[in-house]
Amino acid sequence: MIDHLQANPLVERGLLLTRRQLFGRGATGIGLAALSDVMATAGQSAIAAAPVKAKRVVYLFQSGAPSHIDLFDYKPQLASQFDKDLPDSIRNGQRITGMTSGQTRFPCAPTTFNFKQYGKSGIWMSEVIPHIGGLADRMTLIRSMHTEAINHDPAITFIQTGSQQPGRPSIGAWMSYGLGSMNKDLPGYIVLISQGTGNPNDQPLFGRLWGPGFLPSVHQGVKLRSVGDPVLYLKNPPGIDASTRRQMLDTIAATNRVTASTYQDPEVDTRISQYEMAFRMQSSVPDLMDISKESESTFASYGPDAKKPGTFAANCLLARRLLEKGVRFVQLFHRGWDQHGNLPTQLRGQARDTDQASAALVNDLAQRGLLDDTLVVWGGEFGRTVYCQGALTTENYGRDHHGRCFSLWMAGAGVRGGNVIGETDDFCYNITKDPVHIHDLNATILHLMGVDHTRLTYRYQGRDFRLTDVEGNVVRKLLT
Repeated sequence: MIDHLQANPLVERGLLLTRRQLFGRGATGIGLAALSDVMATAGQSAIAAAPVKAKRVVYLFQSGAPSHIDLFDYKPQLASQFDKDLPDSIRNGQRITGMTSGQTRFPCAPTTFNFKQYGKSGIWMSEVIPHIGGLADRMTLIRSMHTEAINHDPAITFIQTGSQQPGRPSIGAWMSYGLGSMNKDLPGYIVLISQGTGNPNDQPLFGRLWGPGFLPSVHQGVKLRSVGDPVLYLKNPPGIDASTRRQMLDTIAATNRVTASTYQDPEVDTRISQYEMAFRMQSSVPDLMDISKESESTFASYGPDAKKPGTFAANCLLARRLLEKGVRFVQLFHRGWDQHGNLPTQLRGQARDTDQASAALVNDLAQRGLLDDTLVVWGGEFGRTVYCQGALTTENYGRDHHGRCFSLWMAGAGVRGGNVIGETDDFCYNITKDPVHIHDLNATILHLMGVDHTRLTYRYQGRDFRLTDVEGNVVRKLLT
């Protein structure tokens, strides 16, 4: 791994300051906004890897693990394997979760959904996602994603932070740290959450999934709420107007600068900047959340739920508005994909939530000229087993967790369209061609943003940490 100090051209010129030193020395001179610009510029010069393809990312994370077998990885020959035990030669002694380890059989459950080819590229996808299928010629579909994690919490933590153990920075926090913000009135990393109708009792989500870990807390993802104020305490309390609030913040900032110069604690600097950000958000966020000026045709394109706050469709529309405003990293978490039973019914519900809105977001970005420099990522933390969990019938089945292979798609800036990467065996169980690991995915996302994943590091407790740990390779077959 290249040392982050040695890789920085500012070192040779004797100009490299720690973030703590930079704030401490600059507090008496230039303002915080200028400091942020300087830091972002220095970060970009230190980690630039290639011509920048993407300026921003929207990550449509499908929490709970969508079934690749029923959505993206077409295996027509599986129909002949209905209710037959998964061959031992396929499983090959690989570990499984405690939820199915006690089963006496592992009967194969072919999908009940029809598949068809979409676009000029002819990519096979399920009938329940026809709108996403319509993006076939814009996307790269990766059918060979894999992870070591087999349970939700470590798996989601892994794909979001590069480690199965909590405490590491999330990918959005790394992006904020490395590249800074493009809009001084909004955070560089914003999160929106929706609950699926297919499985309303799905796995919980924890704030650390969009947290800063050991990075300065200014890089924390900001979650916008769908009920009440989008951000807590966004409005001034009764009796406090904007002028009074401004005076209060100026006094607090002056006090905090004295503390910062004395103790050189970067969290004091973070607090100063976050107070200022909160003040600016009092004006920027209400305008952002006001979708009343969107056209009826726009609402129609995102689907019938687009006007319902908190739905995936409404969040996709808000995501486009955030991207337009210059938010660098927008992440949507949609729960409900954990189909251990009743998969055919639940999966249709999840598809109704997400299919039309996902495609509408991509097409909307394209119509507005934003897709060329916006990266769209769609996928979950792992896949589902080909063998049934619970009772198997010709019309119903469930699937357990499966990390050996799963599917994910990407579109937009720098991504090759009409492209499929990777293959799996006849049982959708093992990868047979072009494996893509979690670390490879994150390395590629950073690469498209112009960042060398081996150089975007942060020293903590004597070690240089990075999003991809000590692994990861850019997936060249994905790039234009």
